[in-house]
Amino acid sequence: MIPYDTFLFFFIIAVLLLPTIIIGLNGKRARSYNMVITLVMLIIMFANNLVGIVSLILFTIWQLLLIKGYVFYRQQQNSTFLFCLCVIASILPLVCVKIFPILGLHDLFGFLGISYLTFKAVQMVMEIRDGLIKHDISTIDFLYFLLFFPTISSGPIDRWRRFKKDDAVTPSKEEYRTFLYEGINKIFQGFLYKFIIAYLIHHDLLVYLPTNPFVYIKPFIADLLYMYAYSMYLFFDFAGYSAFAIGVSYIMGIKTPENFNLPFLSRNIKDFWNRWHLSLSYWFRDYVYMRFVFWMTKKKWIKNRYTVSNLGYLLLFLIMGLWHGIALQYIVYGLYHACLMIGFDYFDRWNRKHKFWPKNKLTHVLSVFITFNIICFGFYIFSGQLFK
Repeated sequence: MIPYDTFLFFFIIAVLLLPTIIIGLNGKRARSYNMVITLVMLIIMFANNLVGIVSLILFTIWQLLLIKGYVFYRQQQNSTFLFCLCVIASILPLVCVKIFPILGLHDLFGFLGISYLTFKAVQMVMEIRDGLIKHDISTIDFLYFLLFFPTISSGPIDRWRRFKKDDAVTPSKEEYRTFLYEGINKIFQGFLYKFIIAYLIHHDLLVYLPTNPFVYIKPFIADLLYMYAYSMYLFFDFAGYSAFAIGVSYIMGIKTPENFNLPFLSRNIKDFWNRWHLSLSYWFRDYVYMRFVFWMTKKKWIKNRYTVSNLGYLLLFLIMGLWHGIALQYIVYGLYHACLMIGFDYFDRWNRKHKFWPKNKLTHVLSVFITFNIICFGFYIFSGQLFK
């Protein structure tokens, strides 16, 4: 069963969460019961997918042994080589899932949400390396964090220390009422976004525009309409899913971070990536871009910091593109955004000196309009429609 895809899924969640709500409204923790819910929901989601459930079990055992082993090792030593091996080992299952289909090995390994679970595990390895996670990790705590069912398939991507902090707190009756209100509000927002707005865009526009059945619409106009429609659909569908995940998390007492913050009102491409798919953007920023820049700066192989930053953007967005899939549109999409970031960085530095683009209401509106259109074109590339 695909999460948040049918009303049956929501009915099951509503029934299972009823004891959680009652316990929370009485000012008590429902942690043990929520762990049971997570297990039950995993069984329901993977009930008809034997490969998926076996893959999930093997993946979880692999990551658990890796994390616990590295914590033990890190308390004794701090080898960069072993750290790199642990990161590679943690990413390896995801790499296999991406490569196996190319080799003709379909349905051999993999499950829904493997990318997001990998992100969780890798960030733990890196925080162990940084000394932010110093003590042995409880197996139960790790499993609850890794397999937390509301966010298992498509995020938002939570961080271990933030999740653990929420999990350790027992909300008061008043605090839980706020959690419950915000959670239900998020779920209704998700219904509006995903099942009404996104559905109407897909059903009434995206299905028809590629074939251009309207003889009075020129192909260029049809493509332009498709670009904007697809961008809106992508936002409302994904933001709706994220709202469901966040809403259910709140009801379970976990304040899963937001994933979107009015991304189409961004003033520039940097602002966009601080508003769009926030948990993924911040993950790539912290664990790919910043580490690459730090490493290159430390090694002093390239002394120009702007060149290092530009190479970091190329690496970051190329990996992000490949993460979506090993296909032309995803690679081009990644390189497109890398070029946008590098170009904006150059323009921003030049503008500080020459004051070509002042900050006022008019330039703000123009910036939002320009950014909106270059973002939509990026999503048009992402859709694959450009290459058909």
